[in-house]
Amino acid sequence: MEINRKRIIQAAIIGGLFLIILIYPKQIYGAFTNILGVILPLILGGALAYVLNLLCARLEKWYFPHTKKRWLQKSRRPVVIVVALLIIIAVILGVLQLVIPKFATALGDFFTSVPTIANNTANWLKDTDQLPLITKQLESMEIDWQSIQSKVMQYFTSGVSGIFGSAFTIFGNITKGIVNFFLAVTFAIYILSSKERLANNVRRVSHAFVPQRALDKIHYVLQVANKMFSSFIVGQVTEAFVLGTLCMLGMWLFRFPNAVPIGAFIGIMALIPIFGAWIGAAVGFLLIVVDSPLKAFLFIVFILVLQQLENNLIYPRVVGTSIGLPGIWVLAAITVGSGVAGIIGMLLGVPITATLYQLLRDATNKRAPAKPQKKAEAAEK
Repeated sequence: MEINRKRIIQAAIIGGLFLIILIYPKQIYGAFTNILGVILPLILGGALAYVLNLLCARLEKWYFPHTKKRWLQKSRRPVVIVVALLIIIAVILGVLQLVIPKFATALGDFFTSVPTIANNTANWLKDTDQLPLITKQLESMEIDWQSIQSKVMQYFTSGVSGIFGSAFTIFGNITKGIVNFFLAVTFAIYILSSKERLANNVRRVSHAFVPQRALDKIHYVLQVANKMFSSFIVGQVTEAFVLGTLCMLGMWLFRFPNAVPIGAFIGIMALIPIFGAWIGAAVGFLLIVVDSPLKAFLFIVFILVLQQLENNLIYPRVVGTSIGLPGIWVLAAITVGSGVAGIIGMLLGVPITATLYQLLRDATNKRAPAKPQKKAEAAEK
């Protein structure tokens, strides 16, 4: 009776929560977004600490690993954290310094060439024999040019009136983003500097309030998730570095302009699985098309060949084998993740799916273990 009563109480609680969600979806969503906005710096700090810890763990092995001097042992963690932060900041600033000036120059050249293109088009229409026919067709369409002009003027008028409000909104969002960034970095540094003590505190609290059986399951899930996330991050960074280097060398070999900034940007964007390299290729196309449209189209052909090499040789060996996720699930994870959370969803979709895939595979093998190969072949015969 005690067991049935507990199950009834659990079912009632779950049913009540489900009804509350159905009755007040907007209020619950608003409360959830407010809470998420408050704890966002902590979430970002935890994620940053996890990524930095992968780099710090390797740097700690190189920082006087066998020393017996106490001051070197005490300085190991602070020095390693500072070096890891400097490495990441240097990489990001280096890529931005390479790409942004070139991209700004390319956009300026493109907008400068627009009047020339318009004049050439107007001269062509003036000189062509088809101009009377085009004029007659435009007149037969009965286009209300005055209405179009008034709508365009109304659009620009309303746009100008909303510029000041948008400026304040943008300024507020930028300020909030900067504050959240510094809070996240501070929280990440605190986690890294005292991660052993935090782990011990969490372990003591969990052992005090959570049953051992549940703790074993939680530990197993976290162990699988840690393996998948760390393997994905290390593999993705390695794959992005290889792809960016190959792109840079290939562009230099085929005499494409802006080889270094485009290769570096494609390498950074390749951190986003599958679609990241194409985002970088689009920016590279814009940088090259101003200099030479023919070279820009040849650059797209070069990227297509490089992507085939990356998808068939580099990615399966570097990332695919490390997380053990089939290609179709990688594509599905990126598609769903991008629809749910944009770029963040594209980054997190693959390791989360790999974790769920591994847990499901382990549970399936435990409940229905695979038959030995010989027995299976004998059964088929």
